[in-house]
Amino acid sequence: MGSITLEHHGALARVTLANPGKLNAIDIAMWCELRGAFERLQALAAADAPHAVIVCGADGDFASGGDIVEFAQFRFDEARLHDFHENIVAPALHALLGCDIPTLAQIDGACIGGGLEIAACCDIRVCAAGSRFGAPIAKLGFPMAPAELQVLSRVVSAPVLREMLLEARLLDAHAALQLGLVHEVVPDQQVEARVRQRAERMSALSPQAARINKRSLRQIAAGGPDDAERRAHFGYADSLDHREGVTAFIEKRPPRFQRG
Repeated sequence: MGSITLEHHGALARVTLANPGKLNAIDIAMWCELRGAFERLQALAAADAPHAVIVCGADGDFASGGDIVEFAQFRFDEARLHDFHENIVAPALHALLGCDIPTLAQIDGACIGGGLEIAACCDIRVCAAGSRFGAPIAKLGFPMAPAELQVLSRVVSAPVLREMLLEARLLDAHAALQLGLVHEVVPDQQVEARVRQRAERMSALSPQAARINKRSLRQIAAGGPDDAERRAHFGYADSLDHREGVTAFIEKRPPRFQRG
């Protein structure tokens, strides 16, 4: 059985996918733990929350997809299959998408199927040169669930998704960069350090601004913001972060934002 570990130290948190011997394949319990981890992070008061969350896999791989050993237990029953995709996988992905804290995917090795879906939910994706991406589930005889396809369509163009699904195509790291699936490719041994560097740079900025930006981006993706959301957006006017950022610029000094 695999596991999801949440570690929180100061301004940074780390969520680690682990399933030894299976390239961190994601089992049902891990999907539930992933959802729980991000619901806990989202529920933290801003003063206690990290300012960036790194999502990574253990032992040189991100995640190789679902744990196929479990599939025979539920995939051949329509009701149980529906429940798995709609009530287990989709809520986990949406907990990640709905987290107001900036997220970074630290990708090495396999980033396949469910692993690719998790990475697609992160705000920033940095990968090792040896990583590979795809969703070759046609080889297993089944399509991608609609909610998961919606998640991937946020970061993968329709033509590339068609190649991935209809040809079971895998992408290498440089193709993933060229196609906009990842933001940066680094040498294999440097991915952890580079992601931490980007996370630390992000955490030095205003956490309030990051949270509001993420909410606004979600509203736009959903067809908004509506009038009430647009009005509420400007509620930060008298906040400490807003005053500190502007004051620090005028005083020609680095800002000292509220640290979680």
